[in-house]
Amino acid sequence: QVQLVESGGGLVQAGGSLRLSCAASGPTFSKYTMAWFRQAPGKERGLVAAIRWIGGDTYYANSAKDRFTISRDNAKNTVYLQMDSLKPEDTAVYYCAAAATNNWPPKAYDYWGQGTQVTVSA
Repeated sequence: QVQLVESGGGLVQAGGSLRLSCAASGPTFSKYTMAWFRQAPGKERGLVAAIRWIGGDTYYANSAKDRFTISRDNAKNTVYLQMDSLKPEDTAVYYCAAAATNNWPPKAYDYWGQGTQVTVSA
């Protein structure tokens, strides 16, 4: 069984930075793509960034380009999302997800964390 636990969220001012962490347990993630999603109240959940566990290919949503960076530490089974130049519209619950897929980027994800709150004040 795969378990994903997010941490690192909090309250920051516009222009500030946060680094989110996703600690993964269970089988090796060599078969999986890892990703970060976010969802604000009343809004649809959307993909922020994705990364292949092997090779490290990355994908970013337009809203995250040039501001967010996804990375992974294979030895620690941990995925990170470095968020810089944060804006109020980045406020959301951020979820870690994992997928075993032949698609790039994946269209569906198999495992989800509980989420961590990110709030950006103006």
